[in-house]
Order: sequence, then structure tokens, then C-alpha cells
Amino acid sequence: MMINGQAVSRVILLAVLTVFAVGSVAVRAEPASAASPADPTAKPRIIRSHAIAMRGEPKYPEGFKHFDYVNPDAPKGGYVRQAVAGTFDSFNALIPKGNPAAHSMVGVETLTTASADEPFSRYGLIAESMTYPEDRSWITFHLRPEARWHDGVPITADDVVFSFNKLTTEGQPFYRFYYRDVVSVTADDARTVTYRFKTNKNPELALIVGELPVLPKHYWEGRDFSRTTLEPPLGSGPYRITEFEPGRYTVVERVKDYWGKDLPVNVGQDNFDRYRHDYYRDQTVIREAIKADDIDYYTENQAKAWAQDYDIEAVRRGWLKKVEVPNNRPAGMQALVMNLRRDIFQNIHVRKALALAFDFEWSNKNLFFGQYERTTSFFANSELAAKGRPSKKELELLEPYRDQLSPEVFGEAQPPPKTDGSGWPRDNLRKAFEHLARAGYEVRNMQLVQSETGKPLQFEMLLRAGGSAFRRIVLPFQRNLARLGIDMRIREVDDAQYINRIRARDFDMIVGGWGQSQSPGNEQLDFWSSTAADLPSSRNYAGLKDPVVDALLENIVTAKDRAALVQTARALDRVLRSHHFVIPNWYLSKDRILYWNKFSYPPVDAESGTSLSYWWWDEEKAARLAEARRESTSRQLNN
Repeated sequence: MMINGQAVSRVILLAVLTVFAVGSVAVRAEPASAASPADPTAKPRIIRSHAIAMRGEPKYPEGFKHFDYVNPDAPKGGYVRQAVAGTFDSFNALIPKGNPAAHSMVGVETLTTASADEPFSRYGLIAESMTYPEDRSWITFHLRPEARWHDGVPITADDVVFSFNKLTTEGQPFYRFYYRDVVSVTADDARTVTYRFKTNKNPELALIVGELPVLPKHYWEGRDFSRTTLEPPLGSGPYRITEFEPGRYTVVERVKDYWGKDLPVNVGQDNFDRYRHDYYRDQTVIREAIKADDIDYYTENQAKAWAQDYDIEAVRRGWLKKVEVPNNRPAGMQALVMNLRRDIFQNIHVRKALALAFDFEWSNKNLFFGQYERTTSFFANSELAAKGRPSKKELELLEPYRDQLSPEVFGEAQPPPKTDGSGWPRDNLRKAFEHLARAGYEVRNMQLVQSETGKPLQFEMLLRAGGSAFRRIVLPFQRNLARLGIDMRIREVDDAQYINRIRARDFDMIVGGWGQSQSPGNEQLDFWSSTAADLPSSRNYAGLKDPVVDALLENIVTAKDRAALVQTARALDRVLRSHHFVIPNWYLSKDRILYWNKFSYPPVDAESGTSLSYWWWDEEKAARLAEARRESTSRQLNN
């Protein structure tokens, strides 16, 4: 199973935050200082532009008409029905409470927006332009005068200041890490807001402050932001929630008078009039719903289902399209994650033993139909992954900490343990038992116990209810552990309990993941820092605390160029892997999509990927599909 998802339109997906590159930039600059660049008293050059890139110049110049990967003439209209697994009890996805609806923040916009076909550039959305010095020690955003909330009230600089303060004090914990180097946010006037930074050594800040969700101050001042709510919040984006039933469905509709519909960053996007999202407790039921034409679009994340469940008339006739779309996205890390806060996982030999009992090769052959590749790195499927022996630059970063690091950090980067795929990994289990012996375990009365205490080695695998796909994967793992005398119990709980237990760190082992981009940055602090380990709702699920990791994270954040970033990421990858707190899963370098043939979309490449935001309703296809199905039904009735 792959961790995946699709956005309706600039939906703010906050559990997995996408950040990209590091560098410098200018498109249109104010006159430079007459002082020599070598002069230490020289003031940095001031730049004013419609966009900002992490390195070099943005792909799209001032005055561009639309992004290359959209169809600017795409018609508006039609609808899409989608399925969501689970349930929901809130429309506020910005706080660490509740189980928010998948598209609850569909109306939330940001000062800037990204293009899909370049590593990391930000273009004005609510902001029409931005001004900043060459050293990026501050940035000023100039807001568009036409920008409006859905109630007609103008979006102002006060809204931006309010949003920053609210999110960094009451919002998801990662905001505090993400924006930790922001000194101040001030409204210079109604349409001008300035961010000032602690340092000019974090060049990413000038871009990521533009990613901050902008909230309506006049709406939230009379409400408790920290509480869950089933009142659809006021937004400013191309869609808004118009209908819902808690836990069952939501409907979002395109805002006909959306203020930003003609902006170059929006042309050719947000083409559907209506989206309906139905909630299902079980993935099997979702698959039956797509086959029954109760769902229009679905991304399949289970290899077995992709291989076996869609040999039906609708697919054979081309009514229901079954498409594989390649992508060049970094795969990140999906894994079985051990909670290092638990005593049983404190010993690294226990962690290594558990990894040896996981038989990916058997699962890939028998459960996944050979579709997946094993994840070997926290930056899998990218140049950021450590390979071979450390480079000279990596050694420069790692050598000061040699006495704090495992010797394996300085050797060949090792993949996870392999098996012969037979389902009976004798050699691996023999090695696992050796590690368990080093950890102080022995067999007594046919049970593995701690030699000194006599306490058995047992733990719980926590799964989300309805996660039958993962249950079938962890059952062989459970069987192999039992052969070692280890008792792993599988517990499935409902969505609300699962989320609360993750937030409270009340678990032994879970299936977790960390998405990555081509250029990691400030979000890594939320993933791996010692501070995040003690913060509820951070993404440091394992509770990792390592001063070497903390030091490397600072180097990631302050990397001055792409080469430095790559080398630092590889060094970080080596150190993270040496802790053995995850059992890596797998990844797929393509998306598996099913959709009823009533839509069209622009040509897709692996760089820009595919998103429903660029698709459109095709009247001719929809009519042909309806006629073909009527004829088929008529023939069946006549026979």
C-alpha cells in the first residue's frame, strides 16, 4: 500500500508539508547599491518581483499567461465524485485536534502559490508582488487590491499578521518549527505586510512564509480557533463547502465570482463546478463503488487490487479507464515505525532483530505482484539518498561526531535485510536471534524473555480500522516474530482513537511515513529534531533524540547551494539509517488511477504529475459513455 492523495485545488495538506530547494534569485531588481560587492558596508541589493525561486530565476517570467502544464481553454462545468476512507468530525485541519474532513480547508489560500513543473518557485496569489533584499533577511508582500473573502470583505495585511500569530500559537505544532526564525510580522499598511528574520542564513524562509494559510481575522476573532468545528470556515479560494453530513459526505462547489479566477497562476485550473466526497469505512467497498459508477475518480494504492480487481466489462470496453502515470517524486520513507520512548525498543539489537524478521521479498512476490521497489533511504527515489561510502564533503560533516556515531555511518550505505522470498527466512531469523542474545534475551520454556527480569518480548502493532491491506502485510511479519519467540499483537482501532493515540504517543509500532521533496528544509525539524520528539502531534513519531541529527538539521536549513544541500541530506540519511528505528516498506514510481471516461486532461509528464485541478468535464465523452451504457443495458434486458 502506498501513502497517496489527490488535491481538489490548492487544498492545504498539512500533515505532509512539501518544501523544495535552496538558492538565490532575482527577476526584476531595484537599482543596486553603488558600493562594491566586496565592501563589507555595502547594503544588499533590493529586489521586487512577481515571483521568487530558491535557486536561479523562476521559470515563468513576469507577464506569463498560464502554467505550461494546463489547458488554458479548458471548459468549466461538470462534477467529480470521489471516495475518502474513514470519517471526519471537523472542518479545521489547522489544529492538532479532531479528525478533519479531507477537503475541509479547500477555501484557504496563501500569499503565493507553487508551479508543478519546477523544483521550488513561488508566484504571487493573494500577493501581487514581493520585495526582499538579496540576502533574504526580510521580505515584504504587496497584496492584490481585488483579493476578497467569500463574504466580500477585502483580504488585508492584518489578516496575514493574525494568521501567523494564530497558527504559531494554536495551530499544528510544525508551524513553530517551520517559522522559528521569523522575528516579526508587521502590517505596514492595509495591503503591505513584512516578515523579518533572525538570520540571513535560512534562505528558504522568504519562500515558505508565503505558504502560510491566510485566515480571515474578522471571522475567527469571534470564534475559538483551537476547537474543532463543523461550521465550514470562511475562505477566499475557488471552492467552498456547501453541503455535508458528518462522517458521511461533503460537497464543495466552485465559487462563481471567485476573485482570482483570471490570475495566470489559476488559468486552466479549478474547472469542475462541483466535487462530492463520500466517506467509506472499508477500501473493499470503495473499489466496488468505483466499479458501480458511484465514484468517478480513484487512486488505487493496493497492488493486489490493481492486479486482480478490475478485470470487468467497464474496463475492457474503455468506459472505466485504468491508467498508470509515471512520476519523478521523491518517495521519502514509508515504514513500520518503532516508538523509541518504549523500553523494549531502546536496545538497537532488538530493533535490528525485528528488521531481519520482515520479509519484503515474499510480500512483494505474493501480495504485491512484484510491483514495488524496496525503500532503502529516507530520501528514496532521489539524488539525496546516501549511496556507497561517504563522500569527502559528507565526511567533513560527520567526522566531528565520529565518537557519537555508529561505525556503519562511515562505511558502505547498507540496504535493509533481504530474504530469498521463500517465506521461511532461516538465515535472517538466525541473525535476528544473535542480535536478541546481545540484547540480553534468551529462550525459557519456549518463550523469549529478558535474561535478568524474565519479562517476555512483546509489543503491539497499531493499525487503523479497515486497514485490511496492512493487516495482511503484518501477519507474515507476526508469524516470523513468533518463530523467534516474540509476541506481536495487532490492534485495529477507529479513526478517532487512532489519531488520538498517535498524538499522545500511545503506541509501540505503527505504519508511518515522511514525504520528501527534492529539497528538504525547515520541515525536517518537525520530523527528526530532539525538540519535536517531546511535542505532541509533531511528526517525530519515533521520538528520536540525537544531537548529531540536530546539528545536521541546522546544516540542512542553512545550506547555501544545491551541492551543500545534497551532501548534507546524504549525511543525515546515513545517521538516520544507523539508528534502525524503522523497518522500511516500499515505493512505486507511478500513480495508479481509475476514472470513468467523461473527463479530459492535458498531457502528463513525470515532472508536473497529474492533478484533478487541471482536468475538465468533457461533454462529448460523457455523452458517449452514457449512450454506450444505455445500449449495453438494453441488450442485456433483451437477452
